[in-house]
Amino acid sequence: MRVITGTARGRALLAPAGRAVRPTSAMVKEAIFSMVQFEVEGARVLDLFAGSGQIGIEALSRGARECVFVDSTRESLEALRKNIASTGPWKSAKVVPSGAVEFLRGYKGQAFDIVFMDPPYESDSLAAKCLRLLAEHMSESGVVICEADDTAAMPEEIFPLRLKKGYKYGKTRVYQYRVAGEGEV
Repeated sequence: MRVITGTARGRALLAPAGRAVRPTSAMVKEAIFSMVQFEVEGARVLDLFAGSGQIGIEALSRGARECVFVDSTRESLEALRKNIASTGPWKSAKVVPSGAVEFLRGYKGQAFDIVFMDPPYESDSLAAKCLRLLAEHMSESGVVICEADDTAAMPEEIFPLRLKKGYKYGKTRVYQYRVAGEGEV
């Protein structure tokens, strides 16, 4: 696992020990960043279910203004902190040890421009719950990129978030949700 491009290009990243975390493949990561390539620079990013932090670190490497990393497992938080330290210095990286739902319910900060969400596979209801909670934390032009397994039943819309497109990469699907503009149907 490596950072693809930007200021930390080529830097190796650690994966958390154990089988609970499934690092995003290089192919899927490239596809994700091609979806938001012109929106990353200067963006406020949330990496929900951060795991190793590779997606949020990639966003910082590509010029994101800041990234909040949220994960609840000790192994992930340990790997995440090491990865941030080895690719930074990132004064704009904030690690929050919390479950995703708890974080979103208690969050009172600025809206996010881009959210990367990779909940445990086979947890469609958790993904939908997070999308509902995220709706109130998004900027007017916000985008949510959700990684799920290929059998996930993801909602078409959770106002103001609307599914724009789904992509299939092997057993992984990537869903792109965007904040619906005023008057958009």
